[in-house]
Amino acid sequence: MRLEDLVQEALGRNPEILAAQKRSEAMRQRPSQESSLPDPILSLSYNSSGNPLPFQGLGKEPVANAGVMASQEFPFPGKRKLRGEIAASEAGAEFDQYLMTRLNVVSRLKQAYYRLAYLHGAVATLIREHHLMQQLLRIGEARYSAGKTAQQDVFKAQTQISVMEARIARLEQEIPSREAEINSLLSRPFDTPLARPADLTPAPIGVTLDDLMAQVRENAPALRREQKLVERTELALNLARKDYYPDYTVSGGYYYMGSMPPMFMARVDFKLPGYFWRKQRAGVAEQYASAAGARHEYQAANQTLSFRVKDDYLMVETSYRLMNMYSTTVVPQASLALQSSLASYETGAVDFLSVLMNFTSMLDYELNYQDESLSYFLALARLEEMTGVDLVK
Repeated sequence: MRLEDLVQEALGRNPEILAAQKRSEAMRQRPSQESSLPDPILSLSYNSSGNPLPFQGLGKEPVANAGVMASQEFPFPGKRKLRGEIAASEAGAEFDQYLMTRLNVVSRLKQAYYRLAYLHGAVATLIREHHLMQQLLRIGEARYSAGKTAQQDVFKAQTQISVMEARIARLEQEIPSREAEINSLLSRPFDTPLARPADLTPAPIGVTLDDLMAQVRENAPALRREQKLVERTELALNLARKDYYPDYTVSGGYYYMGSMPPMFMARVDFKLPGYFWRKQRAGVAEQYASAAGARHEYQAANQTLSFRVKDDYLMVETSYRLMNMYSTTVVPQASLALQSSLASYETGAVDFLSVLMNFTSMLDYELNYQDESLSYFLALARLEEMTGVDLVK
C-alpha cells in the first residue's frame, strides 16, 4: 500500500475536501454580485379622472394619463468597488480555508498511515523476539530437566512470553481501527481490506528551520486566510465611513395623455443619513473594533504557527538522531550482548536473569526505535500541514 496513491484518492474522494471546494467555488461568485448596481425598477401606472376605471378621462382631462417610469439606485461613488473588494477578500479567505482542509485531510491520512505502519512494524518485532524467547524457554526447560537450573527460570521465560503475547494482542487490536480511519478519510466502507503499508525509510529533513519559518510567513494557508480577513475588515471599515454619504435614485418617466401632448418626468431621490449619530457612527465603531480584532487574530495565528513549526522541527531532528543511534549503535550492541549471554547460559557461565535482562533491553531498544520512527513521521506530517511543503519524498 503506497502512501502517494492514498493521498491522490483522498484528494478526489474525501467529502470534507469536496465540500470545502464547493464553498470556495460558491464564494468566487460573490464579488461580481456585490459590485453590481441594484436592480432597476420599472413602474407602470395610470391616472383616471371621474371614474377609477383605467383610462377614464384620457385625452379629455389634463390629469388623466397612462405612463411608464424607470428608476435606478446608485450607491455613493466608491461603495460598489469596496463591496466587491470585500467579497473578493472573503472569497480568498474561503479558498485558503479549502487549502487548509486539503492539507488537514492529507495530514490526518498520513498520520493514520504512519501509525498503521508503526503497528505492523512493532508487531513484527515482537513476533520475531517472541520466537527468540521461545528458544530461550526451550533451553531453560532442557537445563531444568538436566538439573542445571532452577524451575523459576522456566517460569520467568513463560511469564515473559505471556507478556509479549499480550502486547502483540493489544497492538493487533489497534490495526483495524487505523485501517477504518484510513477508509473513512478515503470515503470507503469501513471494512474495506487494506494491504500492509510499505516500509518507511527515514531521511534527513533537508530544510532548515529558517526556511520553514519563511515558508509559514509567505505561503501558509492559515496565515494567508487570517491576512485576507484583516483586509476584509479594513475594507469594511472604509465602507462604513462612506455610509455617511447619501445614495441616490434617478427616475425618469413617460406619460401618455391621449389627444393632449405627452408628459415627461425626471426625478432624483437622495437617501439621507439622517440618524448618523446612532447608525453610521456605531457602524464605523463596530468595523474599527472588528479590524483591530482581526489584526490580533493574525498575530496570534502567526505566533502559534511559529511555535508549532519549531516544536515539530526539533522533534524531527531529535527523533532522527535517536533512530540513527538505536540502529547503528544501541540495538547492534544489545544484540551482541544477548547472543553472548545466551551462549554463556547454555554452558552455565551466566544465570538466566542476565540473559532475560539482555533480552528485555534489546526488545525495549528495538521498540524505542519504532517509537522514534513514529514520532519522526508524525512530526513531518504536521509540518507539511502547517507549511504546505512536501517533506517526505
